Order: sequence, then C-alpha cells, then structure tokens
Amino acid sequence: MTVFDVDSMGRSLPAAELLPRLAAAGDDAAALRAVVEAPPGTGKTTLVPPFLANWISQHAARRPNESTNEPHLGGTVERPRRIVVTQPRRIAARSAAHRLSALSGERVGGLVGFTVRGEHKVSAETLIEFVTTGVLLQRLIRDPELADTAGVILDEVHERHLDSDLAFGMLRQLAELRDDLSLVVMSATLDAHRWAELLGDDARPAAVASASSASFDLSETWAAPQAAALDARGVTPAFLHHVATTITEHRATTDGDVLVFLPGAREIERVAGETRRLIRDEAEVLTLMGRTPPREQDRVLRGSTTGRQRIILATNVAESALTVPGVRLVVDAGLDRQQRVDAMRGMSGLVTVGASKAAMVQRAGRAAREAPGEVVRCMSPSDYAARPAVTPPEIETSDLTSAVLDLACWGAPGGEGLRLPTRLPERAHASARKTLTALGAIDDGERATPLGQRLATVPADPRLARALFDGADLVGTRAAAETVAALESDQRAPGADVWALIRQLRRSGDDRWKHEVRRLEHEVGTPSTSPPATEQDAALVTALAFPDGIARVRGSGSSDYLMASGTGASLPRDSGLSGQPWLAVAEAGLVQGTPLIRTAAVLDADTAQLAGAEMLREEEVATFDPFHGDGKVSARRVRSLGAIELSAAPCRPSAEAGRRAVASALADVGLRDVLRPAESFEVLRARLGLVRAVFGDPWPDVRWGELTRTAETWLGPELEAIAQGASPRRVDTTSALRRLLPWPEASRFDEIAPERIRVPSGSAVRLEWPAAEDHENQVTPPVLAVKLQECFGWSTGPTVCDGRVPVTLHLLSPARRPLAVTQDLANFWENVYPQVRAENRGRYVKHPWPEDPWNATATARTKSRTSHP
Repeated sequence: MTVFDVDSMGRSLPAAELLPRLAAAGDDAAALRAVVEAPPGTGKTTLVPPFLANWISQHAARRPNESTNEPHLGGTVERPRRIVVTQPRRIAARSAAHRLSALSGERVGGLVGFTVRGEHKVSAETLIEFVTTGVLLQRLIRDPELADTAGVILDEVHERHLDSDLAFGMLRQLAELRDDLSLVVMSATLDAHRWAELLGDDARPAAVASASSASFDLSETWAAPQAAALDARGVTPAFLHHVATTITEHRATTDGDVLVFLPGAREIERVAGETRRLIRDEAEVLTLMGRTPPREQDRVLRGSTTGRQRIILATNVAESALTVPGVRLVVDAGLDRQQRVDAMRGMSGLVTVGASKAAMVQRAGRAAREAPGEVVRCMSPSDYAARPAVTPPEIETSDLTSAVLDLACWGAPGGEGLRLPTRLPERAHASARKTLTALGAIDDGERATPLGQRLATVPADPRLARALFDGADLVGTRAAAETVAALESDQRAPGADVWALIRQLRRSGDDRWKHEVRRLEHEVGTPSTSPPATEQDAALVTALAFPDGIARVRGSGSSDYLMASGTGASLPRDSGLSGQPWLAVAEAGLVQGTPLIRTAAVLDADTAQLAGAEMLREEEVATFDPFHGDGKVSARRVRSLGAIELSAAPCRPSAEAGRRAVASALADVGLRDVLRPAESFEVLRARLGLVRAVFGDPWPDVRWGELTRTAETWLGPELEAIAQGASPRRVDTTSALRRLLPWPEASRFDEIAPERIRVPSGSAVRLEWPAAEDHENQVTPPVLAVKLQECFGWSTGPTVCDGRVPVTLHLLSPARRPLAVTQDLANFWENVYPQVRAENRGRYVKHPWPEDPWNATATARTKSRTSHP
C-alpha cells in the first residue's frame, strides 16, 4: 500500500535518484538499513521519510501474516508503522514537518507531525514524526524497545552532535534485537563508508545511496577586519560593526536575499540593530535562531512575499539543515559557538571560536543553491587557511554528565558494547562519573541507581534534575520548576543574572517556557499551588544544582570571583552583579582562555552554606614556605566552603599537618630549596657524586632528583623535625647525608675523595668539586686553585679516587688570578712557565719568579719574608 505520492513530491528534487537505490537495498530484507549521502538542498529530508513509510507499508502487505497483529507477551499488538526522523535542532524539525505536510496536502499533526521541546503536533494517524535527537534519546530511555516505531532516520549526522552519536549507538544495538526496525543514517557531507561499516554487521557494511546536484557558480570575496574578532570578553564591538558595514556595502551587489552567519543571539541582535540603522528602510532585516518565535521562523523559511530584499541574520541553524529560499549572497563572520569542557577547571559551556573550513563551505553553499551567488568572508585568506578542516565532534569537547547517565540507564556504562562513532574521552568521562556518583545517580559499577533512572527521565541536565526535586521540598514545586526551566532555556541571562532572566521570561509570555515549567512540575508530582520563584528561591535552586559554582567576590566591588571548585572567573563587563558578595554560578565558559561567568544568581552567605553543606570543612591547614620568614611550618585552623575560605585562626601545627606541608613543598619546589643546605652539605654531595661516577655501586646516587625521591629514607628524622617547626637552617643535613655512605667502603672515603690536598709549600688547599649532576656524560675532575709559587718543585700533579682522576690545577697569580690551567705540571714548567714568568715578574716584583722552578723552594710568602732572594 502506498501512503505518500513520492513520485510527485520528488519530480524536481535531485534526491529522487536515491529512492531506487534504497528500494534495492531493502529487497528481501526484514528492515531497511542504509546510509544516505546527499548535498544540502537535494531534498533528502523531504523524500526519504515518505519513501520509508511507503516501503514499510508495502513490506507489510507482502507479509500478510505479520501485517496486522502479532503475538507479544501473551497478547497482540498492532505492527508498528511510524517513522521517526531526527533533526539536530527544533527549528529544523518544525520546518521539515511543515514542508512535508504541505507537499502531502495534509495538515501538520496528521500523517506528518513533529515533537520538539515545548511543542507537540502528532495524532494517532501520524506516520512520520520529526523530532529533535534529544527527544528521541528521552524515548529510548523510557521505552528501550521503541515498540511503536517501525523505523528511525537519523538526519544531519555529519554535524556530530552528542545526542546524535548516542542515539546512533543505542539504535544500532536495538536493531540487533529488533530485526523489523529500519534504520537510515543521512547527511549532507558524510564519511559514508565509515558509517556504513558502523551500521552494517561483521559480514558486510550497510548499503550506501548517494545523490548529487548541479551546483551554481559561487564567487568568493574577502573583507578582512581592522580589529580582532575576539578578545577576553568575547566578540568585539569593533568586529560586529565591521560585519554590519560589510552587509551594507555588499547587499546592493545582488538582486536576491542576504544570509548572514553570526555565532549567537547577542551578536545577531547587535548587528541587526546597526544594520537597520545603516540601511534605514531599504531592506527587511530578519533574524533566525533557536529562540526565534515559530511564526517568525515560518516567515523566514517561506521566502519573500513583498518583493523587498531580505537580510537574514542567522546562527549555524541555517548551515545545513534548513533551506532559506531566495538567498544569493552569504556574509560569513567566520565564527562559531561550540560546546567546550575544561575538565581541569571543572567548567563547561558554549565557547565562541573560529568556524572550521567545512562549516564555512556549508554556509557559502547557501548562496549558490538556486542560482549563481557570492560569499563574503569577514576575514583574510590567510586566516581562513589557518582554520581547522572540520568541526570536532561534540563528544570530544562537551560535558558528558547527561550522556554518561543516559548510557548507564541504557545498560552500556561508558558506551560499553555500543558502536559509537567516537569513544568517550577518558578525562571528561571520569569527570562525569564523579559528578553522577556525588548526585547518587550511578553506583561504583557505573550502573544507574533508581534515583539516576528518575533523573534521566527529566529532560534536563542531571544536576538540574536533582535540584528540581531537592528544591521543590525547600522552596516549592513552582519556584523550583521556574528556575530549572530558565536555566535550561536557550535564552541568555541578561547581564549573566538568572533572576533577570526569569523576570524577562515571565514578562515575555514565552509559551515554550510556560509549557516547560508545567512539564517540570509534573515531573515532581501533581502541580501544586505553591508560589512562583523569588530571587532568593532562584539562587538556592541554582546553588543546589551547581554547588561547585558557589562563588565569593575576590575584593570589594570586584567582578572577579573564586568558586568553591577552586576556579576563578569574572563577570561580563555589562553585568549588574559585579561586587555582590556571593553568587551561585550556573555556567562559566572560557573566552580566549579567560573563565567568564555567563549565568549566575545572587546568594547570601547563609544560603551558600545551606546549598554547599556537603563541601563545608573545618581543618588545620599547614603551610611551609622555605623562602619566607624563618622558613618554618605554620598552621591555621580554617573553615571553608570548598576552595572558599570562610574564617581562619593561627594554631600550632600538628605533626601530620606539618608532614603534609613539607611533602607539598618538596613536590612544588624540590628538596634543594626546602633544605637550603649549608656549604658542608654541598661539598659532601659533590665528593660523593664524583666517587659514584668513578666507582658506581655501592656508592649512592646523590643527584637532586634521586635524593628527593628517597628523602624519607635517608632524611626521615630531619624532615620530621622540620614538620614539627624546626628551621631547615638548624637541621644537620650534612650528617644525614653521611648516612648514605656504604659500609665498609665509607672508611676510605676521605682517602679517595679528600676535602683538601697538601701542596709543596705545606699548605692544605681545599679542592673545588663539581656538582653530582656534572658527571652525566663523562667524569668531571675536581679543581685545585693554588698560587703558582706554592707549587715550585712539584713535577707530578695530584690525583683522587685511587689515582683514577687527575686533579685540574688552576695556577694563580699573587692576586689570585688564573695564570694557567693544567693537569700536566711537567709540560707547564718546561714549556709554559718561561712565558708566564716573563709576563708577570715585573708586575709582581715582591714575589719569587725563579728561572729554575724545578729546584726552587715552594712558598706562600713574598720575597721579603722568605730566605731566598
């Protein structure tokens, strides 16, 4: 039985060539499994869903014994016929449903419907339902069999949204259990063979159906800005002004509409206002983004009805999933807003970055979809060349808390057993596990707890879902639901203020937000008559959801805050929250490497401690700074909320706290700076270093790295003394180092590595020993710096280490300046000394310079004090 007239629908669409290939792929199969690859605008989203609906109806007709009712758990159920088609965004799901309904001559909600968050138009007769991928994930968690679904089409998978990747993995596993479930993967730009292998079985990949379309000429123009596009606070006003002037200058070059790509709502509103001011009433300026009301979306996607040029400012919603008719010119700001997680700082959120080349190619193609067009890029060619080739998958850059909970509820902890396109990154996965364990949502085996199962059914971040339930008990169901709905909305908080956002949503009469509030109230239980949220209620619920985000101002009137997690962050320049003593931060993201608070609520100290009760600590904090004061361990009794210090008082350090402080200093600055060793220690270490280099074991390795590693073994009592308050300068570290001398070899240590060498004058001169680290590649000998006159008659220089290492002699003038460096005295007296004598006898007349140094008496004295003239 044919339900949709696909031939008529596809008469002018390039994607019509896909359908015979899909039909062939489904011959003699219980379900259709295929990969569809087709460029934007070919009509694949319009044609493939009705084709699959027809295929399933015809397939059922060929198998009459299964086309009506079949046994199931002791009863009978009607064979499923509905096709679910996913889209990455609500606006795309609505648009696709409206377009297909119009082509079918049906009302939306009849044969074709859609379900997105906050809006639902389906009926019992609906065969094709367009949904967001998030909606499908919720269904999979609630009904893992998808009992009422005959087929699923995952569209736009090339965008690699996190929900899309998870849904694919779960559906691929479900397809192994349900041989009647059709599964089609579609994309505009796709690594088709890779997805075919993921979708297929071990024996062979899934079928691939590809379509192409004629492309029109596309010219490319560069409009590089004078100012930087981004700074520490986000997109710069100067760059947005440049985009507006670029639109104004180039719009007259086309007789079609202009599509402008900007990263987010704030930038769109800024550029829209400036563009209207520049062009006055010469064109119509429209916006297209997630928050655009449905009527306005439909107006943009229908095309111009007045004949006036339209300038449409859009986010990446218009990149590939939507068709905006009439566009001949694209102005691309070259920016994108992407999910990013900083596991080290414990922060995640949307970050403005340079768009990838692949994304910018998709955007540019919008200008040449219906006729020759032009793209104007607001950058230089070199800037474009430096951009990454593709946008990274969200699974690699996003907070994974919700994803890990969904996988736990599905029964695949961490994605185990699923054919995910990309594995979960370990650091983000570990961070998500930690968060979910703290929420009580998963157990030690990463299996979902009953609470975790309940949290997963709430279409919100698990932290917000937990705050919804806990907050309902403290402030009432309505207040908790309003706050969570505001935090989950796609609208930015004015000045980063949650309370301002809630008041704005109330005033605007936003139907989607109202619907979300009612739905969240139902999640808690029967909606009550509890009052709406107050500012204090909103702050408490926000803090319950994100206790690590409880923050205190760093200084009076400052916009800089320290969060309980230990991360510092700043408010935007236009925020009225600056200087508030306490905030509950719901979102903080990195802008050009600087943490910026995007959403926060004003707290008081008591509410902060109530919400963060599990992080309240009172402990002794000992510190040891060898560079400060007398270098002793000091301690304070500190009461803190996470990393935020609430109060502190000096106290006597305990032994354990002192040990921790010393250990921390050892790790931070190293043993040398902790000990601040005396000269005798350094000399002993240097002597041992040479002996080790010459003889090896059992002589100890005394390089600093090894001494630090083994400190507790050879320096234990001294470290304990430092931990208990002794100054390192008063600790006998030299004696401690002597403990490392091996026995019985230690009895000869002073013989083979003497501190001093007796020279012919009778003086015992101290040797200068190289550091232990100087013997890495070869043995470095010690140095004996001695006056030349004290060495007369000395024909053979001294050695150490049982004669294995000759000492390097620095022969000095009476002014202690080096005259020669040698290890060969005989050669020096014979060949070098005559020249040295000639150059210095007139300069140092009071000192002997005999012609025959071999037989002269060595002396440390001047001529007047020696018996020799």
